[in-house]
Amino acid sequence: MTSLHPAPALQLLFPCDPFNKRIADEAYGEEYDAARAAGFACSLFSFEDFEAGRFKAQPALSAGLDVLYRGWMLRPDGYARLHQAIAQLDCAMLTSPAQYRHCHYLPEWYALCEEFTPETVIVARDADFAAAVEGKHWPAYFVKDYVKSLTTQRGSVAATPHEIAEVVGLIERYRGAVEGGVCIRKFEQLQADSEERYFVLRGQAFGRDGKVPALVDALASRIDSPFFSVDVVASSAGMLRLIELGDGQVSDRKQWPVERFMAMLESKPA
Repeated sequence: MTSLHPAPALQLLFPCDPFNKRIADEAYGEEYDAARAAGFACSLFSFEDFEAGRFKAQPALSAGLDVLYRGWMLRPDGYARLHQAIAQLDCAMLTSPAQYRHCHYLPEWYALCEEFTPETVIVARDADFAAAVEGKHWPAYFVKDYVKSLTTQRGSVAATPHEIAEVVGLIERYRGAVEGGVCIRKFEQLQADSEERYFVLRGQAFGRDGKVPALVDALASRIDSPFFSVDVVASSAGMLRLIELGDGQVSDRKQWPVERFMAMLESKPA
């Protein structure tokens, strides 16, 4: 069925190199070049200037085209500031601040996905972590804040409830702060090297090889966001498990070829 009101075309916004505002940041250079080659309108902005309270896109953003940010992860309040700065130019971002937060923070999406993802207890930073999981009798505890886990060699797994505080302290030490609060997740045995990232754009799920599991299709209709990522892993029993959702604008392509990613962005809503 064809929509009577087709979705506006996308224009992409990338961070520029910190020392040369005319070129994309090195981390996004390949994607920026591929987007331009695919015919997308692309603009650059200084992330450093934005953090200092100044926003200017070069070339200027075009009214009537949805803006899709592809850049560094922002806290929800930072994304709201970017959204506001773009709105002041009479332009609209594809993703609202509420939709960004919905996928960026685990507690926002957890209740909609409980049957697909490890059981999770969500508490404040100053909570009694051992008391929060009393009676759970989980094999171990995977600890993260609302966004990320501990990526050092120590890892984010606590063998006992009393080790949870140690992991939280290390997250705070290495990341500077615990963002939002603390998520204590039931540790599950997962198959090594089975993690796969999918994207959902305007309600349609995409895989890097063209295949999409039923779990991801189910999430495409549950999650209120026009663009988000879905990370799934196979359990030791072979069942797919949802590990993480993320806002698509700040999610790495991971194993996705850049050409496949651009083809997804060019696709029209079903």
